[in-house]
Amino acid sequence: MPRIMDAHWLGLQNDYLVDAGANHRLHPEVVSDFFAMQNAAAQDGLDLQLVSSYRDFARQAAIFSRKWRGEVPILDENSQPLQHDSLSDEDKLHAILMWSALPGGSRHHWGTDFDVYDKTAVASYTGKFNLVESEYQINGPCYALACWLEANMASFGFFRPFNKSNGGVAREPWHLSHRKTATQFEKARNLHALHRAISNSEVAGKDVIIAMLPSLYDRYVLNNGNTCAD
Repeated sequence: MPRIMDAHWLGLQNDYLVDAGANHRLHPEVVSDFFAMQNAAAQDGLDLQLVSSYRDFARQAAIFSRKWRGEVPILDENSQPLQHDSLSDEDKLHAILMWSALPGGSRHHWGTDFDVYDKTAVASYTGKFNLVESEYQINGPCYALACWLEANMASFGFFRPFNKSNGGVAREPWHLSHRKTATQFEKARNLHALHRAISNSEVAGKDVIIAMLPSLYDRYVLNNGNTCAD
């Protein structure tokens, strides 16, 4: 793999990505393993499809900013909406980062990570699909897929980086990562480059983010979590 530059892991440069179908892009060292896993799932009657794959810095900043401004709901750890106006800036920041990464701090910037669902099962689902944990649990439309992934994803080189919550990012059973390739991006991350990228951006809440960035970087970007109360 070519040397990973800061612009790559920050989502600022993506010239290495390849087409993964349906307007999705992945890292070239990931796409063949994804297709192999997808085909194996299909043989077992599961319609494994991408919900989200590569997202650049600007797209992640837009997602974060909409939540910061209250244009879309902010969810608690149980996927229930919070009252936006009742949150302090610090509480709002922690609530957003539980589910949505900082721009520059998302694993979706790399092309190694993506979200999946069972498209056919969701199409016949009577409820509204929101990409929340209950949909991947018993009686959820993607429960069978979640079980299949638990048993089979490692054989294709994938794992769940957010398989449990430790006070950082919430549990995301839909989020898969290509271990061999993602490891190289993990090693390239650094606080200095992230600080520079966010400082040069127009993301909403930037002053609050910058003031708290060292602790946010450890807790959410590196996902080391926090066992102490805030």
